[in-house]
Amino acid sequence: MSIPAHAALPLGKPESNRFQFLDLLRALAAQLIVWHHLAFYGPLSHRAWNLAPRSLVWLHSHARMGVQVFLVVGGFVAAQHLAKLNTSSWGNFNQEISRRYRRIGGPYLVVLIMAVAANALADLWIDHRSISAPPTLGQFLAHAVFAQDVLGYEALSAGVWYLSIDFQLFALTLALATLIAKLPLFANTADGVNQSRRALQWVLALLAVCSLFWFNRVPALDVWAVYFLGSYFLGMLLHWVLSGALHSRALTLYFLLIGVALAVEWRPRLLVAAGTAGLILLAARSGRLLDWPSSPLVTYLGKTSFSLFLVHFPTCLVVSAWLLRNELSPEQALGGMVLAWAASMGMSVLLYRYVEVPCLRLVNRSKLSDGMPTRHAAHSPQAQP
Repeated sequence: MSIPAHAALPLGKPESNRFQFLDLLRALAAQLIVWHHLAFYGPLSHRAWNLAPRSLVWLHSHARMGVQVFLVVGGFVAAQHLAKLNTSSWGNFNQEISRRYRRIGGPYLVVLIMAVAANALADLWIDHRSISAPPTLGQFLAHAVFAQDVLGYEALSAGVWYLSIDFQLFALTLALATLIAKLPLFANTADGVNQSRRALQWVLALLAVCSLFWFNRVPALDVWAVYFLGSYFLGMLLHWVLSGALHSRALTLYFLLIGVALAVEWRPRLLVAAGTAGLILLAARSGRLLDWPSSPLVTYLGKTSFSLFLVHFPTCLVVSAWLLRNELSPEQALGGMVLAWAASMGMSVLLYRYVEVPCLRLVNRSKLSDGMPTRHAAHSPQAQP
């Protein structure tokens, strides 16, 4: 497999911080997640089931695989971000973790409050399994620090588990990078930075292979980053190969290992992750990764995908409960699902504009105050939902 690496990732260009094809993947994956939750949790889908049973069964059972797209894209963006960081001190590690939390924590905390209110409001209108009880203080605080699943609390909103996993994956990667960079073996050499990065790649590769063949086969581990590391690492590996940091043979070998892992135990989620990486690779090799499709709508949907991922469930819950105050026909229920989707899209625009963008600006200001480059901040990588 021959990959013109430096042509595939035009890293020297200012606008290259954002890739249009990745925005397309984000946008599509976010839409799948919204419709998966509309079909899986109902309650409107239960009334509309007879109108489109095959479509609703597919959305119910398979659309959740959109999460694998976010994992691969998240790993890709993490590798891109890591290449620009100084990981030689724990002070830098703390700064990056703080920035990461401020970047995603602002919109997340706002939506947590919205979710509590949405559950309380929906409970006034209907009785349904998708409505959560009022949270305890401990439950809310656990959510605030992305520890609700680890501590065994019920989720306040669908999808918040992924934010916990994404935060764990980023923190794990950054912690390993910092730990390896501080080893005397690399600190005392002239080429210590490059050698420590190569060591990080080997360590992450070893953990990713363990994930493919062990961690990812233990359902009880799905509250921990290691369960998902195989897909996340695939995104990182893809970036390293396309940027010229690794030879393409590394990616070929990892694809083969995924194939072996699937033969050991069939897991469609790994197949979707591999397919996502394959699409990104094809886009890069054809020169379409940066600016295809050339559509402002795709760019905007990609930028707002995180806000949509956050806000859609409480929005859909309120709309569904409000409509179900009265008896609905299957046709009305299906129309209600479309209305809930449209309301979610509208709420995502508001959350992005009035919460997510201001949080991003605050993070960029903190980078400037710390002397970090923030060129073309409007094109900086978005958080992964």
